[in-house]
Amino acid sequence: MATVAEQLKRARESHGLTIQQVADATKMRADHVRALENGDYDVFVASVYIRGFVRSYARLVKIDTTEIMQTLEKELAQTEKFREPPSLSAPDRTFIDFVMLHLSRVNWRIALPLIAAAVVLGGAFWVQHAVRARLEQDPTRGLEPGLYRPVRPPPGNTLPLPSPSRAPAQR
Repeated sequence: MATVAEQLKRARESHGLTIQQVADATKMRADHVRALENGDYDVFVASVYIRGFVRSYARLVKIDTTEIMQTLEKELAQTEKFREPPSLSAPDRTFIDFVMLHLSRVNWRIALPLIAAAVVLGGAFWVQHAVRARLEQDPTRGLEPGLYRPVRPPPGNTLPLPSPSRAPAQR
């Protein structure tokens, strides 16, 4: 017996339809039509989409839907991804789920301004503390003794400075 993919492709070609025409008529994407014709079911997220697309495609190309759906169920049972139906029970909740739940309950119109005010006040306090500590600190603390030693001229080689005169300065 032919696979679902082979049946769909053969029926489409016998009706003279292109993949794009099938996609337009069934309201499917062209890559989904190609995936169905290639038997590549991993493209689909859930088996319910595969079943719906195959049923719609089969009606378009005039294939018996009950027969092709039975064949599809056998093929899906052989795939690892769609072997078992998805679990309907909720998965175990993690710490991230707990945090996200509580964050979703926060009224952000109130919380955001409060957080912003706390950040501004904390920053102002930190700056004030840093400036006060800087002002109270001795600026010469941590400096080593200077290396500058003035050169003294040998005695006797210098001329005496002129004495200031009381005469007005000339221009």
